Amino acid sequence: MEEKNSTQINIFLLQGFPGLMDLKVLLFIVLLLTYIVTVVENVLIISLIKANHELCKPMYFFLGQLSFIEVWYISVIVPKLLANFIAEDRSISFAGCMTQLYFFSSFLCTECVLLSAMAYDRYVAICQPLHYLFIMTYQMCVCLIALSWFTGFTVSLIKISFISQLEFCGSHVINHFFCDISPVLNLACTDMSVAEMVDFVLALFILLVPLSITVVSYLLIITTILHIPTTQSKKKAFSTCASHLTVVIIFFSATLFMYARPKKISSYDMNKLVSAVYTIVTPMLNPFVYCLRNQELKRAFKKALSVKITISGVSRSIPSLQM
Repeated sequence: MEEKNSTQINIFLLQGFPGLMDLKVLLFIVLLLTYIVTVVENVLIISLIKANHELCKPMYFFLGQLSFIEVWYISVIVPKLLANFIAEDRSISFAGCMTQLYFFSSFLCTECVLLSAMAYDRYVAICQPLHYLFIMTYQMCVCLIALSWFTGFTVSLIKISFISQLEFCGSHVINHFFCDISPVLNLACTDMSVAEMVDFVLALFILLVPLSITVVSYLLIITTILHIPTTQSKKKAFSTCASHLTVVIIFFSATLFMYARPKKISSYDMNKLVSAVYTIVTPMLNPFVYCLRNQELKRAFKKALSVKITISGVSRSIPSLQM
């Protein structure tokens, strides 16, 4: 054991998808386009919310924060993955690995809490509509968002502080396409029981508490909707939370599968596939899910598009008038 401890690993190798390396050019193009589309559509949502007074509502305030998180969330993973597809060197330093793991975990945990805050917002809007403006004030929204960020980054800091104190020796190959908790723990050569237990308990806390708030909120929402007399009113009430509910189901299904279990497990291809869903696919789909069913966002987008077309037409006509 002393000999192993004397060869502390400072460089890891991200294995990625070794069975798909023959398709690395195609995968690189697909991932690059996915990354660009994700960043553009989330930045577009943030811009629409800030530019339109009609969208100055708590729901869109939270949605803007979610889009902001998604941009950084995918940016922690995809640029390094893209570099690994085109470079022979797929190594990452110990400090770089811990940094990637910390920020990835922080944004993941922040999104968990933020989604529960959005569920609470929908509960107040549907179940207590007369008190909505008094409960969901600007100060209340800021407090909920600040709580989301503080909880996410604090929980992740505690996790990483335990993991980074472990010693890593022997194999330096991380069987994943980024530094995730389970594959990193599998490389530790010292007793990891404390770090594993801390991480497991915090994972349960950061997942199950927000999920419980979300589930209770939607149970109350469904109960209220069922008591609405007309079918049209029921559809209208449900449409205001259907997009969020879809995002919640996809997000929590994947994260519970990956993290609400003991961490020292083998990282199979299924784990990589599920990880790809919530780190790459979900951030790209979320804006589509929200925009497709949201008439206010659609109107804001059409308004912005028509203004841009009008300005372009005017700018093109000015030179012709001068001639």
